[in-house]
Amino acid sequence: MGIIRPLRGGDEPNLGTDALMVMIPSELQYLVRVARAQELHFTQRLLYRLYLAKEGADAPVALSGPFLGAPHAVIAMEKLIVLGAKRIWVLGWCGSLQRDLQIGHLVIPTGAISEEGTSQHYPLSGQTIESDPDLNRMLERALVEEGLPFFKGTVWTTDALYRETPNKVNAYRNQGVLAVEMEISALMTVARYRSVEMAGLLVISDELFDLKWRPGFSDPRLRKNSRAAGELLLHVAASAGKKELL
Repeated sequence: MGIIRPLRGGDEPNLGTDALMVMIPSELQYLVRVARAQELHFTQRLLYRLYLAKEGADAPVALSGPFLGAPHAVIAMEKLIVLGAKRIWVLGWCGSLQRDLQIGHLVIPTGAISEEGTSQHYPLSGQTIESDPDLNRMLERALVEEGLPFFKGTVWTTDALYRETPNKVNAYRNQGVLAVEMEISALMTVARYRSVEMAGLLVISDELFDLKWRPGFSDPRLRKNSRAAGELLLHVAASAGKKELL
């Protein structure tokens, strides 16, 4: 047990079972507006923002973010868990390693290769780093119902934004790894370590598959599909909470 532990302060809120972690500032702001969420005051408010949205009267969904990198995101995940979250839903961006994956495409990360420094501090005794299959199936059904095409598979998580080298991109691309990003492997690991469920939906924001960097941050496909993905996650999270209450 760590000397410093995640704790719930006496005046901090109970969030309910479902929390949405949004990595990107613009997408967090958009979802807060869509959900008419109210900002909450809590001890880590200088590190990220926390909101509570209610769809109907009974199924609160927490919205939190933005985040950059595994340590930052894990600090928040630990706090969300002690505030009551049992299902963590993640919205983020990633860089494509596969030619078929282009700007705006959606990815369900089912597993991750960890090249970040946080996961190793949460030993899983040989368990696989993966997202929750049941939550993934919920996302898949919702995506199909909305007519949103998607890919699913393994992603590569790294702390070193400027060390996505040609050798590494080639190696992971040849292994069938779909994309690279900075948080997912750590979030999968901590979720399993803390016995909560976690799933995510990533949007391709840039392309690296031919060893040239093609950023798509101003591409309208990224904006459109990021917002569609966020709204879908918000709806799925609220629906999951409602089912649990029935």
